[in-house]
Amino acid sequence: MAKKKSAGCEYCSNYVYDEDYEYYVCDINLDEDEMARFMSYSDWDCPYFQMDDEYAIVKETKLKGKK
Repeated sequence: MAKKKSAGCEYCSNYVYDEDYEYYVCDINLDEDEMARFMSYSDWDCPYFQMDDEYAIVKETKLKGKK
């Protein structure tokens, strides 16, 4: 079975705007090995990728409220 690829940092919920730096950064603290892989491979499949889907979060919250 093929490994599912992540869509890219800009679609990840961990990719947040940092007001101090005034640009987007990854909110996950990668260790040295992970950062080296990230920097050297343009198609690196991040193990921390989470699709930023606000509708799914709202839907899940509504379902929990109906119990």
